[in-house]
Amino acid sequence: MNEGAKKPDDLKKAGLQPEQELDFDEVMAKYDRESATRLFVGSRKLLVSALCVLFSLVQLYAAFTAKIPATQLRPLHLGFVLMLAFIYYPAAKGMRKSTGRIPWYDIALALAAFGCCLYIAVQHVELAMRISKKFDPAIDPAGYRLFLFDMAVGGLLILLLAEACRRVVGYPILIIATLFMVYTFAGRSMPGFLAHRGFGLTRVISYLVYTTEGIMGTPLGASATFIFLFVLFGAFLETTNVGEFFIEMANSIAGGRRGGPAKVAVLSSALFGTVSGSSVANTVGTGSFTIPMMKKLGYRPEFAGAVEAAASTGGQIMPPVMGAAAFLMAESVGISYTEVAKAAIIPALLYFAGIWIIVDLEARKYGLKGLPKDQMPVFSKIFRDRGYLVIPLVVIIYFMTAGFTPVYSALVGTAAAAFCGMLRRIQVFAQAKKQAAADANAGQSLAGAFKQTGIDILNSLAGGGRGVIGVAIACGMAGIIVGTITLTGLGLKMGNGLIDIAGGSQILTLMLTMVASIILGMGVPTTANYLITSTIMAPAVMKVMGCHMLTAHMFAFYFGIVADITPPVALAAMAGSAIAKSKPMRTGFNASKLAIAAFLVPYMFVYNEKMLMIGAEWWNILQMAVTALIGMMGVGVALEGYFTRRANWVQRLMFLAAGLMLIDPGLVTDLIGVGLFAVAALWQWLENKRLGGRLEPSFNYYDGMSAGKKLTAFLADPFVMIGRLIKGERGAAA
Repeated sequence: MNEGAKKPDDLKKAGLQPEQELDFDEVMAKYDRESATRLFVGSRKLLVSALCVLFSLVQLYAAFTAKIPATQLRPLHLGFVLMLAFIYYPAAKGMRKSTGRIPWYDIALALAAFGCCLYIAVQHVELAMRISKKFDPAIDPAGYRLFLFDMAVGGLLILLLAEACRRVVGYPILIIATLFMVYTFAGRSMPGFLAHRGFGLTRVISYLVYTTEGIMGTPLGASATFIFLFVLFGAFLETTNVGEFFIEMANSIAGGRRGGPAKVAVLSSALFGTVSGSSVANTVGTGSFTIPMMKKLGYRPEFAGAVEAAASTGGQIMPPVMGAAAFLMAESVGISYTEVAKAAIIPALLYFAGIWIIVDLEARKYGLKGLPKDQMPVFSKIFRDRGYLVIPLVVIIYFMTAGFTPVYSALVGTAAAAFCGMLRRIQVFAQAKKQAAADANAGQSLAGAFKQTGIDILNSLAGGGRGVIGVAIACGMAGIIVGTITLTGLGLKMGNGLIDIAGGSQILTLMLTMVASIILGMGVPTTANYLITSTIMAPAVMKVMGCHMLTAHMFAFYFGIVADITPPVALAAMAGSAIAKSKPMRTGFNASKLAIAAFLVPYMFVYNEKMLMIGAEWWNILQMAVTALIGMMGVGVALEGYFTRRANWVQRLMFLAAGLMLIDPGLVTDLIGVGLFAVAALWQWLENKRLGGRLEPSFNYYDGMSAGKKLTAFLADPFVMIGRLIKGERGAAA
């Protein structure tokens, strides 16, 4: 579901300088592991694309007919994915720049992986019977040999999946899964509450490979059904250039406002997140346009890269797609997708509102203006010319909210995207006809449009096959983690252990979960991120808080997502830094500051589940939304040190306290928060009245003072200001 980044030619059209150009494909390959593929050309490209198209057609056949049972579809899905993984991904990143030549050993691995999975798909009934039996080699030597062959196939599949994971997804989830597997064998040697009776090799292989509790479990099942279809939907949308449409729409809405390009980044990333499955892809796709524009209008490079990274990361929690994690969450929690998307709406809006507020305060602080009017696209013209591109999103949202299954909704949405792609091609050929020679005719244009539409459909089918590789492999590895937890009962033990470490304290348990989720989420794609954090951390949150399972899963997921902008890894921030040519760590810290809502909102909905629309009435939602927005304003002012003028430290502390009080849902805290916010705002208004308006951020009243004088002046300043104000008013009255 990755949308292509704007190329250097597009930047030139936007009026940007040549020195701002860079190789965006290289940025993607460096920071997004799933983009570091072999570069195929010629006949090899056609052959590999044909395999991807075949994969997509098999998946569509399964979705349309429902004739392939899950016990066959899941291994078949994994077989195609592993085969394509060894074809597309070299053993090391440095080997990707080639003509696409595939070494013999990768061809062997691809065939072996597909063969193992095909064997499981064909023999699924016999395997289910064999793994439940105990074979005595003396009584049934043939059955025992067949059982050993099954174990060899299963063991080989685990090793091949692990190697594919190393190439495609990376080491974090591989290391975690490996440790969990070691734990299944070494249970008797584990200390304290981690001890268990231990399991043999054949038992572990049988459980992880030949049951629906391991690799072929719920995560891979989700990947083989609706996740694949939504990835395919994203691939069809990509051919319509909907990403460029979103950017231009956002530019027409917010580009001319104060700090316009940064607000364009926030809006376009929120829209882009509905179809993009990667924080890094989102950062590069929209940031290649917005970051140079932000720098051009005066934003600091570190801030420009951070805005895009923070907003792009938020795209992963923005309904309807949410990086495909929403569908896994629905399966794991046992509720409909619509309930998950509904629960995510308010937290996602608060997240983007928090970024918008800080961006606006930064623009106020430095006096940054919007784009000139002559550079602004016209909203009505854009919508008139290409408004039909939103039809697939409207269609898919309508069908899902109307109660149709995600599979059916994705199929209808994909058909709508294909239709819009055809309309776009007809539009392009019609425009070309106006500019072409007089002998061009409508028949040629229409024929060319249909021909190009056919090519687009094939490219989209191939793109869907490629796009699901990383997700499916992550789901397979997550199946190993889930399987070992189920086999050993580790989930309950870890939950109890975490609670013991926290001493039963709710807030400490939540903070430990937050830290662990951020660490587990570092450098891991969105889907794998959710699978790891929800499996390991969510049970502890549920136990200590007594909250709904959805709430616990959302809490762990939020902090796993934040890892994309939290130093030291911060892949999305690093990608934004590469485009902005800024200092990476400073960009990461700025992104974390901008995404402050992501660190606060999860605590809000854990303590008040009505924010996730669980048992909430409309007036509860309205009250929480309004007070939380004011609270985000208070926190933003405290972080930026600016409201209507530069805030001193007392004012910043007052705004921070007000923000935290308002974010905490409750009548008493809301009243205290509103009062503190009003006092701090009034203080700034009085200062503006006394000093004549806006205080430039470069001005430092305390320059040249000793430490003692600075402290005295700082503490006395509000009282001196009020005294002068009263004296001045009295003098005027006299």
